[in-house]
Amino acid sequence: MEDCFICNKHKGNLETSGVMIFEDDFVYVGHIDNGEKPSYLGHIMIDLMRHAPSLGDMTMDEAKAFGVIMARISKAIKETENAEHIYSVVSGNSVPHLHMHIIPRYQNTPKEHWGPWEVYDWPEAPFGKNDEIVKVCERIKNYLEEHPYE
Repeated sequence: MEDCFICNKHKGNLETSGVMIFEDDFVYVGHIDNGEKPSYLGHIMIDLMRHAPSLGDMTMDEAKAFGVIMARISKAIKETENAEHIYSVVSGNSVPHLHMHIIPRYQNTPKEHWGPWEVYDWPEAPFGKNDEIVKVCERIKNYLEEHPYE
């Protein structure tokens, strides 16, 4: 779809922060992009490659790939970024192309900042610009390559 942000990203029409972490026929994985503003480090996006609006629109092959990469990315973030918990969110309200937010909660995050969006409000939350985002992406990507069946 011409006006879909995610479709345009997959076509290479948009430049986003970080580097591609994983891609196959079904899913694309990269870091969230906040334009020129710093991003919460480790906030990963899993996009369905095919334009489909919601979880219920996936084929079974897409669902398998989506579930497997969700588990692998979550484990990689825990291992490489020392996250103590992983949140996942699918809403589809602002971008009607299936994508999942994978958001880590880091060690020592106060309980009042627990939650997928609440972690953003923690004053000591790790935010960074593209240089730091690329490093996070590369650590996660390397972990996936070194642990292909975990």
